[in-house]
Amino acid sequence: MSARTSSILAIGFMLFALFFGAGNLIFPPMLGQMAGENLILANIGFIITGVGLPVLAILALAYSGKDNLQALASRVHPVYGIAFASILYLTIGPLFAIPRTSTVAYEIGIDPFVSGQADTIPLLVFSIIFFAVTLYFSLQSQKLVDIVGKMLSPLLLVLISVLVITAIVNPIGSIQSPDDSFLTGSFFKGFQEGYLTMDMLAAFVFGIIVINLLKESGSTSKKALMVNGLKVALIAAVLLGIIYSSLSYSGATSVEGIGYLDNGGAILASSFDYYFGTFGSVLLAFIVIAACLTTSIGLITACASYFNEIVPTVSYKQWAIVFTVVSTVLANFGLNKIIEFSIPVLSFLYPLAICLLVLTFLHPLFKGRTAVYQLSILMTLIISMIEQLYLLEVPVDGIHYFFEAVLPWYTVGLGWLLPAVVGGLIGYVLSMISQQPKESV
Repeated sequence: MSARTSSILAIGFMLFALFFGAGNLIFPPMLGQMAGENLILANIGFIITGVGLPVLAILALAYSGKDNLQALASRVHPVYGIAFASILYLTIGPLFAIPRTSTVAYEIGIDPFVSGQADTIPLLVFSIIFFAVTLYFSLQSQKLVDIVGKMLSPLLLVLISVLVITAIVNPIGSIQSPDDSFLTGSFFKGFQEGYLTMDMLAAFVFGIIVINLLKESGSTSKKALMVNGLKVALIAAVLLGIIYSSLSYSGATSVEGIGYLDNGGAILASSFDYYFGTFGSVLLAFIVIAACLTTSIGLITACASYFNEIVPTVSYKQWAIVFTVVSTVLANFGLNKIIEFSIPVLSFLYPLAICLLVLTFLHPLFKGRTAVYQLSILMTLIISMIEQLYLLEVPVDGIHYFFEAVLPWYTVGLGWLLPAVVGGLIGYVLSMISQQPKESV
């Protein structure tokens, strides 16, 4: 095996391990139970947002030639670039994703062994230990590929395969009827469920690590970055797709044996107990902690690096410590609260991220005209904001019902698509009329 092939495999496994964290473990089994007989369509939607969009996000960064997410988002406006990148990093960092890694690891991997005790003390002790380990490895960022890609990822693959193969060969029961929420529009429901993994948002962050590692391994030209970036992304995507689908299937076939449960963590824990008893619980604990730890390390590393760049007076080490402490505090609010608070933020950010992603690939077509970016993003932002304000019971009923009546796919969370296209076209026409300068492609 050549050195370059070896590097691509190592980086691909590293990327998989970084993605395969809290959301990847708990959401597919829940999707399976809820989708039931509509599993195929729901899973396709989930794979598109949970696997396809992250792959495209990494390729978009390589294709754009930009060094970071802020530079890419600054094609809209420099202020927007800083604001969007900062919010995204905080979302997939200390506000939601990083605390979630600890709470999922605790609730699935530790809580079954400390049942009957007060929740606060065990969770507090575990989160301190969990984030102490995270901080230690995040301060060894130059060894990230060796630590994550070559050690934890292959081991994680072997361990999770024990469950999915067993579930496929010997399913707990037959697939049941879908939950009411999945009776219709199961594809779109699965599409939105994929948001909860945060994988596309994380891809904008992990993509920078991947591109830099590819450059260090000899991929210096744009073509080489695209080709090798695609190889790396496909390695992670194939592994994620197989495991997502397998976990969804295991959830769909679990109802007869374990019943309908409240969350994917409980489904996983009960499934392991069903197949393997106490040994299964211990095995599951190891899988969950390893998966969540790899994601936590990567997120702390990426977030601290970014904020060190925009505020260099605070060192990387100091940022890492701050984010670790904040994450430790927020983790003690518990998994349910973290997920509850993250849903409206993700539903607002994802359309903006998808819009930026599409515009990045279409950049040469409209010659990088700023007005195209600005009006397309603006229209997306307005629609997404109104939808989330309505769900948060802010009094915007009139606007919401108007959008519901005139915008296709608004009721399934995709009402921003047509306005984004129209905004881009208007921006192109206006830029032609005003002879707006074109960005070099």
